[in-house]
Amino acid sequence: MKKVVLKKRISNRVANGHPWIFANEIDLMDDEMEAGDIAEVLSHDGKFIGKGYVNPISRIPVRLLTRDKNVTIDAHFFHASILKAWEYRKKIGYTENCRLIFGEADGLPQLIIDKFNDYFVIQTLALGIDKWKGAIVDAIEKIFTPKGIYERNDVPVRELEGLSQHKGFLSKPFDTRIPIIENGLKFIVDVEKGQKTGYFLDQQDNRRAIQHIVKDADVLGAFCYTGTFEIHAASYGAKHVLGLDISESAVKHARENAALNNLENISFQCVNAFDALKEWSKEGKKWDVVMLDPPSFTKTRDNIQKAISGYKEINLRGMKLVKPGGFLVTSSCTNLVQPDLFYEIIEMAAKDARRSLRQVVFQAQSPDHPIIKGLENTNYLKFLIVQVN
Repeated sequence: MKKVVLKKRISNRVANGHPWIFANEIDLMDDEMEAGDIAEVLSHDGKFIGKGYVNPISRIPVRLLTRDKNVTIDAHFFHASILKAWEYRKKIGYTENCRLIFGEADGLPQLIIDKFNDYFVIQTLALGIDKWKGAIVDAIEKIFTPKGIYERNDVPVRELEGLSQHKGFLSKPFDTRIPIIENGLKFIVDVEKGQKTGYFLDQQDNRRAIQHIVKDADVLGAFCYTGTFEIHAASYGAKHVLGLDISESAVKHARENAALNNLENISFQCVNAFDALKEWSKEGKKWDVVMLDPPSFTKTRDNIQKAISGYKEINLRGMKLVKPGGFLVTSSCTNLVQPDLFYEIIEMAAKDARRSLRQVVFQAQSPDHPIIKGLENTNYLKFLIVQVN
């Protein structure tokens, strides 16, 4: 087997279990190594560290798949890994709609598989995992006998690996608008045109967390996308819910989802939420509950200060719209802003807004997106409910 030898001084991150090996940690790599090859990774003194897939042009040339020398990386390996991940989801109660494979957290770096009923959506975000796409599809077909499999590889990160962006069917064509039920509510998941894989499964538990605070409340939801939080709020007995999103197609989809659930205490507007929150706070408008679920403000560490400023500003505007004793529901989906920093940002916003906070809930994504200590990218979602006084 081809080999990669690491330098004597490497990050403890690798020794402690992180699967990524950066270019500056590699001392020697076989000259004939081709992108997508499986290689043994050795320490500077020849000790076995693991086996992983290689891409010499990547900023992360090696991503480990196993630390067991006796494991062979082949189609059986991927079948066994996906089956193991499915057994875990079943044990924790996530079966109908779930993230079946969460990349590094399931030992399959840069592979995402989401399950919507009997349909599956796949993302292969690195060249080394993309090479095994056929084996991955075969494993899904053998384990689940799915009604359909769709590929959402229309993401820019693939270009860093020398891969093209594309999307399409990996099975016979099917209707890509898939009905699902979450927390007893009906939603349409558009796996072809929706963001990411079509739906944000990571917030499914958090959407239940608003159940009591929205009862008999006037609720504002900003960055509502297809209205999942807002529809939960309306179904939980809110007096009225207003959802905002800049995307006309998202607002149309949100209205459709609301109609599916026969909800009349809800409406949506296609507006720039940043501008609306600023204008309405100047006008002195108030709500009992304000919900914020903005997009990630940064993808790179270079822009981390910009992200901090962005999260502070949007939460400051949100707090100003909350009635005294009301509630702010806020999220951040970038792993570059870790939980402690996110809470610090919220406290800075509260100080500037001259409001005091009382924490109700502070949690992460649902456990079908498991968090692995030391793998920062698996601990990415922060969900916070605070009472604003």
